Amino acid sequence: MHDSESLLALIAFAFVISVTPGPNNLLLLSSGLNFGLRRTGWHVLGILWGTYLMICLVGVGLGALLAAVPAVQITLKLAGSIYMLCLARQFWRAGASQARHALHPIRFGEAVLYQLANPKVWLIATTVIAGFVPAGGQYLESVLATALIFCLTALPGIGIWAASGATLLAWIKDPAGLQRINRGMAVLTAATAPLLWL
Repeated sequence: MHDSESLLALIAFAFVISVTPGPNNLLLLSSGLNFGLRRTGWHVLGILWGTYLMICLVGVGLGALLAAVPAVQITLKLAGSIYMLCLARQFWRAGASQARHALHPIRFGEAVLYQLANPKVWLIATTVIAGFVPAGGQYLESVLATALIFCLTALPGIGIWAASGATLLAWIKDPAGLQRINRGMAVLTAATAPLLWL
């Protein structure tokens, strides 16, 4: 398993990488803004479960398989881009008075599936397996434990984004202000679609 030094390094990595901006955190900020922290909870859990699964799948060799089959990578990137553009369209079209009613929070399953198309999560999973899973005996147990430690540590990092959105919601009383923020989020969400191809 992990010695105390590698465990501290994993915890530091997990928190820092989870709190930095990326597609998931942008969506959490927007969800917190539109629906509040409580209704964004399933989205948060979906990201964590999807990331846990990705780390485990990369640990048992899925990363190497996908690297060998470029068509699968392209399909995942295309699906992720389309999903981000559909979300951007929803944000843009939500009028000031209907913003919280026309949209729905991202569901648990949607958040889990989105992790497959998120290049930041692929990079995270590969880095976690290569850098923090000790080779040798009990490899599978080490993969599972490392993925769990990563996700538990990432929870506060991504939670900050959802809570920030919920805090903004409490401050914004003007419906036109909410609409402007939603449109800004739509532009930022659409701008993340090309990032999936980097």
